[in-house]
Amino acid sequence: MTLTELKYIIAVARERHFGRAAESCFISQPSLSVAVRKLEEELGVHLFERRSQEISLTPVGEAIVEQAQKVLDEVHRIEELAVQGQDPLCGPLRLGVIFTISPYLTPGLVHRMLDLAPKMPLILTENYTGQLLEQLRAGQIDAAIMALPIHEPGLMLAPLYDEDLVVAVPHNHEWAARTEIHREEVRSANLLLLGKGHCLRDQVLEICPETTHKNNPVSTIQKTVEGSSLLTIHHMVAQGLGITVLPSSSLKETTCDDLVKAIPFSKPTPTRRVIIAWRKSFNRVPAIEIIRKAVAQIPMEGCRMLNLPPVSSANTED
Repeated sequence: MTLTELKYIIAVARERHFGRAAESCFISQPSLSVAVRKLEEELGVHLFERRSQEISLTPVGEAIVEQAQKVLDEVHRIEELAVQGQDPLCGPLRLGVIFTISPYLTPGLVHRMLDLAPKMPLILTENYTGQLLEQLRAGQIDAAIMALPIHEPGLMLAPLYDEDLVVAVPHNHEWAARTEIHREEVRSANLLLLGKGHCLRDQVLEICPETTHKNNPVSTIQKTVEGSSLLTIHHMVAQGLGITVLPSSSLKETTCDDLVKAIPFSKPTPTRRVIIAWRKSFNRVPAIEIIRKAVAQIPMEGCRMLNLPPVSSANTED
């Protein structure tokens, strides 16, 4: 059994025709037919049912072709790794980004990466912090952009930027004309939050811990937006259903109309630190550095870019 023979049976399965499969493989039809027959004899099973008008897979043939495709995918991955070992900026990089960062960062990031690393396309994944950490651990993604704190061993973390958090209120709210809001005031307001799994929710609750106190229960409105997006929260604020806390980078998208007013917190301003994380065993560190460089070139409101050295996740603090 050879890789070439596996390519042949995949082509026949795809085309459902020996002639077209032979053309796609750039060989003659008799040569293809002989190779497929030879593989069937070696395996001791029929992979295809041959009829006058069409070719179809047998049940065992379907399973073998599926496995053959996986084998070729892994071979392709090995070839990619070899190329990347020679040039870490060559070949795709699988990057995860949390939901509350991705819409505001990735468009500019992709645009800049086209110039900085044209041979390294980004394969983007959006998810919750916990899911991205699992994907990192399993090797399903190469790196992830998230917000601290991160409590996952075996990772390297490099700071990207610090981002201010602000209060968003309806345009006709009693606070709308204010120039700043104290944290203590937010605790007593009808606060709308993202659902569980969003790290921004946890960060807001740390800023305003009394919002979950038994004498100040989370509102029923808040419960209806669990698992939702910042844009959904924005629309609910615009409808006068409560206030919320937003990252500064989202303001251009979420407060672009006149229905929501963004107000800074009084100093010290609460912030979140955005980082990029990767496995310690990941050997394309120059690819991480080029992403850091690209992020540093993106203008984002309320964000202060950082140029700090990477640290082990075991050494990070909240």
